[in-house]
Amino acid sequence: MNGKNVLGMIFANIHEEALGGLTEMRTMGSVPFCSRYRLIDFPLSNMVESSITKIGVVTNSNFNSLMDHVGTGKPWDLSRKKDGLYLLPPFSINSVTMWGNRIDAIYGNMGFLDHSTQEYVLMSDCNNIMSLDFSDVFKAHEDNDADITIVVAKAKKPQNITSLLVFNNIDADGRIQDAVIDPDTDDEVYYSTNIVLMKKYLLQTLVSKAHSKNEVSFQRNVIMEAIKTKKVYAFDATDSFIGTVDSLQSYYDLSMSLLDKGNKKKLFAKERPIYTKERDDMPTLFGKDAKVSNSLIADGCEIKGRVENCILFKGVKIEEGAVVTDSILMQDTVVGQNAKVNCIIADKNCSIKSEVELSGAPNYPVSLSKGTRI
Repeated sequence: MNGKNVLGMIFANIHEEALGGLTEMRTMGSVPFCSRYRLIDFPLSNMVESSITKIGVVTNSNFNSLMDHVGTGKPWDLSRKKDGLYLLPPFSINSVTMWGNRIDAIYGNMGFLDHSTQEYVLMSDCNNIMSLDFSDVFKAHEDNDADITIVVAKAKKPQNITSLLVFNNIDADGRIQDAVIDPDTDDEVYYSTNIVLMKKYLLQTLVSKAHSKNEVSFQRNVIMEAIKTKKVYAFDATDSFIGTVDSLQSYYDLSMSLLDKGNKKKLFAKERPIYTKERDDMPTLFGKDAKVSNSLIADGCEIKGRVENCILFKGVKIEEGAVVTDSILMQDTVVGQNAKVNCIIADKNCSIKSEVELSGAPNYPVSLSKGTRI
């Protein structure tokens, strides 16, 4: 098996309720991350670097910013005459939010699956920040003669993922014998990242059967049922950089962990680059009294104050005397003179006026919605 024989499907809207205001006007996939990226960039880039040439992005609502970001797929080399990138929004005469669950979304795209020549399907959500060579998943799938392969991670269970699958019984060879949904535990567990590989005809068969019974849970009604009758294997991705966004807190923690050079190097490996749509901008300007330490700063910023342990997106302005610490400031946010900002997640185009003091805590960052004025 190679990437050209695998169809990619990325679900852009799933889990977005976990991020509150950050997904009020956008999909989970288009949430900004790490000074220049969007969450969808990670599954897209991992697929492309594994030689997958046809990818469908399944979206349900609020997808204007997603369409603007992915466009024709050119940054990922997916602007092609054959295969390439496909946006798959819902279509219904009476509704634009036709798909209520993953089974509906897949069943609604049976035509896309039918017209694809690839033999296998690799499905992924957008809430995993990871650098993974899917070629290793393909090889493991073939070596195990598996019907289904699920990418798993070993860590504390994410708390806000609906119908999260946890695997308590995995054989030495990786075969999954048992699974539970949303167990009550604080221990490290093997949990599903919702990255799933199987043959296309098998996916169509399982989803059509579930849909005919009006079943709504892909995890319970498709995967857990398949474990009983099919050869379902786990691929352990724990050794790769992997983190699951399931809340504002986890988004903040994962973002700030990339201020560590070791983590940043592991995620943004030279052999597996992460691609994104670039906005051309001038270099960042630093004032004569600016002080910056341990921060990720995009192009186009103007920094005249002090910045410590922060992630700044393009166009951010920090005025004279302002102090910004342990914060994430998205595109075109402005912090006024002598303002003090600590542990803040500010969405695009926020404005914090002069002399204002605004503070959260590392275990409780304060989130500002897009365009907030304080």
